[in-house]
Order: sequence, then structure tokens, then C-alpha cells
Amino acid sequence: MTVGVHVQTVYILNGPNLNLLGKRQPEIYGHETLADVETRCLQITDAAGLTLKFLQSNAEYQLIDWIHEAREEAVGIIINPAAYTHTSVALLDALKTCEMPIFEVHISNVHQRESFRHHSYVSLAATGVIAGCGTQGYELALHRLLRLVQG
Repeated sequence: MTVGVHVQTVYILNGPNLNLLGKRQPEIYGHETLADVETRCLQITDAAGLTLKFLQSNAEYQLIDWIHEAREEAVGIIINPAAYTHTSVALLDALKTCEMPIFEVHISNVHQRESFRHHSYVSLAATGVIAGCGTQGYELALHRLLRLVQG
């Protein structure tokens, strides 16, 4: 789907340690890699005629810079902020500047884990939250985002 000459873009942002997906605590996060997740998400955005920016950083400032970039370029954001979920007012503030659908994704069910994981700053800016669906949560969020964007 295009608007004028601009191709619509979806940003999927991944926080700290997600570069180790498939290697780190597979009993919690599974054996799929972030590249596997990206491949499946690309299939969905390609079929919808959208572009995908699929990014990962362990640095909070980099995630914030990408959110600022998405404000100008994206039709929606999907973010797995990982541990920054529970600590980053800065991510919340950046996301609150975005006038688009924002979906927060967690691979594990954070509500079944340690109590400090039960609070999310990011949820205060999120259109929706998906937790506990494994890596399929990215696809679920993407389908919902596309439904909102495309009507």
C-alpha cells in the first residue's frame, strides 16, 4: 500500500539481549532466532505492500533515536523493549510523541515471572500489548497493526 510516492513502513524494534534470541534461556524464549522472526514478519509486510524496518539494539539511546525516526517515516511501531520495559521512562516519553499505533510485544508471559516484570512503562503508550505467545506475538501484533492502518 502506498501513499503518494511514499511507501508505508512498519518499524519493529527490539531491545537488549534479543540479539541472543534462540541462545539465551531457550526454556523461556524458545529456539528461534531474531532472524527467524524477521523473516516471518517480512513475509507479512511484503504481502501487504509495506516495508519493514526490523532493528535491534542493546542501547537505550539507539531505540529512542529509532522511535524519533519512526515518527517521521512509519505507520506503526511494534516494540519488544525487553528489560527496558520495566525501567525506561525515556522510551515511554519517546513513544508518547508518536501519533500511530504502537504494539508492545513480550515473548514470555511477564505476569508469570518475577514481580518486577509486572510493571511496564511502555504499556502507558501502547495501543495494545501481547505477552506469552512466544515469537508468534510479533506476527499477532503485526496483523493487528495492519488491520488498524489499512482499515
